[in-house]
Amino acid sequence: MMAQHVVVTEYDPAWTEKYRKEAGIIQGILGNNCLAVYHIGSTSVPELAAKPVIDLMPVVRSLEEADRAAERFSQAGYEYLGEFGIPGRRYLRKGGDERTHQVHIFQADDMENIGRHLAFRDFMMKHEREREEYARLKKNLAQQFPYDIERYCSGKDAFVRRMEARALAEYDSIWDRLYLAARRVQNPRTISPFIDAGGVAAALVTETGNIYVGVCIDTACTLGMCAERNAIANMITNGESRIQKIVAVMGDGKPGMPCGACREYLMQLDQNSKEIEFLCDLDTRETIKLQELTPHWWGAKAFEKA
Repeated sequence: MMAQHVVVTEYDPAWTEKYRKEAGIIQGILGNNCLAVYHIGSTSVPELAAKPVIDLMPVVRSLEEADRAAERFSQAGYEYLGEFGIPGRRYLRKGGDERTHQVHIFQADDMENIGRHLAFRDFMMKHEREREEYARLKKNLAQQFPYDIERYCSGKDAFVRRMEARALAEYDSIWDRLYLAARRVQNPRTISPFIDAGGVAAALVTETGNIYVGVCIDTACTLGMCAERNAIANMITNGESRIQKIVAVMGDGKPGMPCGACREYLMQLDQNSKEIEFLCDLDTRETIKLQELTPHWWGAKAFEKA
């Protein structure tokens, strides 16, 4: 086997589409075990020079079940290398000597490793000076060690560790934790000839930091319940009533907005409900507040009189 050729190129917007295409393949292989596939590593950071290798991080319900998909990954061109030096990870690579993709699978409850990757990615997106410094370092190392990937990686190690510590200090994992909490309970199923459940799931976090989840319950009459209202009922049952953030996950795995009934229910819950944030997009972290979804709410004056 030839030594891997280390090449660092300027950022290419096509990397995003390559990630999306490969994420679809990975989701197909992992099936219902796959809760999310994140784009991580340097190719996920706009304007950052990088080796043109797409790094993906699937998050799964079970690593053991992921192991059972090793042969299907092999058929898709991947080497399935197990933990490969990081406990709790499943590492895969594709492309041989001229590597094209790397996959790092973690179980959903391993927020330490999941958060570490996402924190570094988000930090590089936010900090231009550090992003440029990282790009210069990688370009210099690639010129020094064009066929020595180990020395290239070790040359980055001190910088990456320093940046990772800063990244973790400012990383807020709540949207990822909420999204994954909702996905873990999302499981479409038929309860009876009259009831289906689990096609949509929701997770909310209260002002005390507790997370509550719920799934939709669709019935043959009007007795069903949206996932958001199910999560709210769970919260109230446990003695809380003040919500900070909510993620609702639709059948396609993307965050969605609450229906009109849920918006009204939430507005009536608390005078500060208008400040509740909803996740619009997991990749960009775009959010919207309930007051933007429900402007000029009819019941506001009642709270003022209370």
